[in-house]
Amino acid sequence: MHPMVNPHDWYKDAVFYEVPIRSFCDGNGDGFGDFDGLISKLDYIADLGVTAVWVLPFYPSPLRDDGYDIADYHSVDSRYGDMKDFRRFVTEAHRRNLKVVTELVINHTSVDNAWFQRARMAPKGSSERDFYVWSDTAERFPEARIIFTFTEDSNWAWDEAAGAFYWHRFFSHQPDLNYDNPAVHAAVFEILDYWLSMGVDGLRLDAVPYLYVREGTNGENLPETHAFLKKLRAHVDEHFPGTMLLAEANQWPEDAVVYFGEGDESHMNYHFPLMPRLFMAAALGDRNPIQEILARTPAIPDSAQWGIFVRNHDELTLEMVTDEERAFMLKTYARDPRAPMNVGIRRRLAPLMDNDPRKIRLMLSLLFSLPGSPFLYYGDEIGMGDDLDLPDRDGVRTPMQWDASENAGFSTGPSSALYAPPISDSTYGYSSVNVAAQEADPGSLLNWVREIIAVRSRHDVFGRGIVEWLDAADSAVLAFRLSHGETSILVAINLADRAAECNLPAGFDAFTGAPVAGPTVLEGYEFRWVTAR
Repeated sequence: MHPMVNPHDWYKDAVFYEVPIRSFCDGNGDGFGDFDGLISKLDYIADLGVTAVWVLPFYPSPLRDDGYDIADYHSVDSRYGDMKDFRRFVTEAHRRNLKVVTELVINHTSVDNAWFQRARMAPKGSSERDFYVWSDTAERFPEARIIFTFTEDSNWAWDEAAGAFYWHRFFSHQPDLNYDNPAVHAAVFEILDYWLSMGVDGLRLDAVPYLYVREGTNGENLPETHAFLKKLRAHVDEHFPGTMLLAEANQWPEDAVVYFGEGDESHMNYHFPLMPRLFMAAALGDRNPIQEILARTPAIPDSAQWGIFVRNHDELTLEMVTDEERAFMLKTYARDPRAPMNVGIRRRLAPLMDNDPRKIRLMLSLLFSLPGSPFLYYGDEIGMGDDLDLPDRDGVRTPMQWDASENAGFSTGPSSALYAPPISDSTYGYSSVNVAAQEADPGSLLNWVREIIAVRSRHDVFGRGIVEWLDAADSAVLAFRLSHGETSILVAINLADRAAECNLPAGFDAFTGAPVAGPTVLEGYEFRWVTAR
């Protein structure tokens, strides 16, 4: 018997698929992905076995930060379509039993946003001016770190019209909102109501640790931020029960868990510190980096859930590591001098794994095995590559490779009109790495991903189980048991490129149904899921 399942906890059993709409499919031939194209590929997404689609920002934007620089929170950028297209996307996703998660970018806006344009022209001390954080000097809040170190040398930028500096934690064209102004709270709640009333099932709360800033602090994880999140959660629970809030809090475990509150802040949070340690463990062939960070992770409320991923969007972020660990990761995974960016590495999963199919499957087996809900980045299911000659993060946001036809099947428009060229090199080029080719190959990465998601979906212990870590004799083997009700499953993963022995309990292989028990040799990078007899 399984414990009673609350349908509002759907996110605990979810497998999320991340889609930058611009990069996925162009429905009208203008070279820019759009909602029409995305809708045409919803059957593909559903066939993967995922249960939720997370779409990156699609609001009007100058696209200087891939849409996270929002100019208007209440409409759809015309390059993606219009509000009718968005509503149709939600309807079609729900028709396929796919939840829809969108972005609530509440830390900052674009300088093009009408709020900022009004603020810079408004009198000092007015509510309109105080929508943002201003200063007569760029010396305030010196303890706050600069996040985008490759492009910014200050968290302050001068505005000539305002005659003052404005505060920004990210790009200088993204001024931070001022949460000490009640009018900002009202505006954010109005945006939330606007989109949730259309049937959106979840919201990713972008950059939530930085909502408030105070003198003498680093401007992260402040009590005022958590008070606001409790207010936001209470509003969602009252008016839109069953809606999931996902915090993007890139913090150490003891700080990250605070974003769950006592079950009264976010429902989910990414486990940022775990992510780079998956790569460390794979490079070292040793489970200790994974077990050590999870041992450091406090317990979370019963209603809460970790989000597991193998990159933040497209970047292997290296903020929550020591200086020594960062140096190791850069030496190991950023051998190309174009790969490092800010405090991370801008690379796709396949290139990070040297395009070794066994290593790619190892990382994905970790993604789908560890306790929590997995987030799969578009194209990782076919082993897409990247183009580091493109600027910033565009190199890892290239067009989805659907087939070997012109433009990788992404667009019917002229190649010159594409927002970015598809990958065409000899290793990752769309002529060989594409969905159509892999659908026709039973042994392809795509079909393996479909299988592992299908098997995982039959065992809710992955999303809901209590974990018991097992001490395998060989440090290359990560072994643990997940239990939920009367069901349990053992996971054993060999992190090394050599054979390793582990002792499996009596049970059945979750993939083949074959009985297993006792000493078992796992080949290099092999994993096993064993259901209890």
